[in-house]
Amino acid sequence: MSDYVPPKVWTPKPALGRFAAINRPVSGATHDQELPVGAHPFQLYSLGTPNGQKVTILFEELLAAGHAGADYDAWRIDIMEGQQFGSGFVGVNPNSKIPALVDRSGPEPVRLFESGAILLHLAEKFGAFLGSSRPEMLSWLFWQMGSAPILGGGFGHFFAYAPEKFEYAIDRFTMEVKRQLDVLDQRLATQEFVAGPDYSIADMAIFPWYGSVVRGKIYEGADVFLNVEEYAHVRRWADQLWERRAVRRGWSVNRTYGPENEQLAERHSAADLDALGL
Repeated sequence: MSDYVPPKVWTPKPALGRFAAINRPVSGATHDQELPVGAHPFQLYSLGTPNGQKVTILFEELLAAGHAGADYDAWRIDIMEGQQFGSGFVGVNPNSKIPALVDRSGPEPVRLFESGAILLHLAEKFGAFLGSSRPEMLSWLFWQMGSAPILGGGFGHFFAYAPEKFEYAIDRFTMEVKRQLDVLDQRLATQEFVAGPDYSIADMAIFPWYGSVVRGKIYEGADVFLNVEEYAHVRRWADQLWERRAVRRGWSVNRTYGPENEQLAERHSAADLDALGL
């Protein structure tokens, strides 16, 4: 049992673990660094993590559906190097988290941050992937936004990244992640997609997190630890989405790890992904 007693007032101390160099208790820019701008209507500043993959999957789905106006540049933001604290990035996202998007398709650039806001903006702009029931789509989209921090910042952090293993923390977040997987599994037992009969941005938001867990693609060993075979309907759905070419393409954008044919540090044209055979 830990003998730690929280002080009356918390004060910062040297951070530990994999993300120690970029953890800090204040916001704002740490250095001047302008963001690059490419030729396409949409400029995405992101990373090939689940929150970034949501947006690149949607872009690739829009392009596959014939929305040529959805072409985009995807610039990689190296969070381990602190690029999210550059003045240009902070100007787009004051919260210094990926993804961030500048929509330059109109008369004036529009900034967007938070992956859910970006997905909704793009889906509404192109009138695509909004599902057959807007209330269901919105409910499941925001379910993901509220639930994923438990999977990522909670379970993922203590299971995979914390400098020490804490049984209480791992047990606490594992229980909640399994409850969330059960919520999703029960829903997908009666519906082909999470928001109903139609594929939507809710699926695109949930897949990089929960689909990755059941496919064994995030947090090494987590699929076994969580006994994901219990969630057969989630696995069916995840495998079904992986069969979509646009999902595989979007999954690979801004990635610099994993299989070589799933890595594309930056995307500036469809040819970049074509070259990977995707």
